[in-house]
Amino acid sequence: MAPMGIRLSPLGVAVCCLLGLGVIYHLYAGVISSRINSFRQQRKVDLRDLLALSIEAAVAGGLEVKRIREDSVLEERSKGKTKEGASEKLTLGDLSSHRKMYYLFKNTYPFLQVNSEEHDEVEKHNALWSRKIPSDVQQKVRASEVAADKITVWIDPLDATQEYTENLRKYVTTMVCVAVDGKPVIGVIHKPFTKYTAWAWVDEGANVTARSKYSSSAPKVIVSRSHAGKVKDFIEDAFGNHTVIIPAGGAGYKVLALLDPPGEDYDEADIYVHITFIKKWDICAGNAILKALGGHMTTLKGEDIDYTGSEKNEDGLLASISLDHKALVHRLSHVEKH
Repeated sequence: MAPMGIRLSPLGVAVCCLLGLGVIYHLYAGVISSRINSFRQQRKVDLRDLLALSIEAAVAGGLEVKRIREDSVLEERSKGKTKEGASEKLTLGDLSSHRKMYYLFKNTYPFLQVNSEEHDEVEKHNALWSRKIPSDVQQKVRASEVAADKITVWIDPLDATQEYTENLRKYVTTMVCVAVDGKPVIGVIHKPFTKYTAWAWVDEGANVTARSKYSSSAPKVIVSRSHAGKVKDFIEDAFGNHTVIIPAGGAGYKVLALLDPPGEDYDEADIYVHITFIKKWDICAGNAILKALGGHMTTLKGEDIDYTGSEKNEDGLLASISLDHKALVHRLSHVEKH
């Protein structure tokens, strides 16, 4: 019996119990959340393993891209319009490559942040990394661990989709980039139709080199096929009317055009310029490779590109190697975009 004749309401008792349980839950959830975050921060990943996985993923995605192109089962459709008004293509090659590449990473390191160009719901894949380290990777780089929460992986499962639909195979690549604290550290660019793979790790090593000579006085400038006409006046205002402008597809191809890939048939360019919006999965791998070789990729304003957060890079890009990059930025900064 309640003291002083006070009667306890069953409803009141229930409310008090629920409030007590709520307090206990929030306290407990806070402790669990703190422990999970602490555990995540303690996880480390070997960047040499990530490089090997990146190469394997780019090659595996490339096999899907090649198979579907050769079988002529592209199932082409449009994702919408680009900011330039062009149709943004999507094919079965994009989706199949994404599925293979994305799940190779997520099945191996489920706790890593992995950003891919394709977001369509696709059936999960049981792809597993072979755990093999390529011999050239073993020879050129050392094992080096980094906290997992510092890493962002950027995947482009099929770069140059428009050219892929037109069967312009030389422009097509698959790409992987590993960024640490937003800085591009590992880059892999794979060409599915020639089986050539370029890779580099900043401050560690690479399997591709720069060319021996570049020109800034009369440069050959590589630009996007989709708006070569729009960029022509911009480039000529900066470098002169005799500047050679090379229209090409795919950001990966354009970066390789600045380098000296062995045994590959490429346009040779001195500078890569893009004057409009571009996504980070298009450029991160190339940025890492150029940086590893002493080159630069920045916005048109000369700012470094941060590879965390949003996938958007709104400020265009300028890429060069073995040239005075700041001087190039200065020349472009005095030109109005057309």
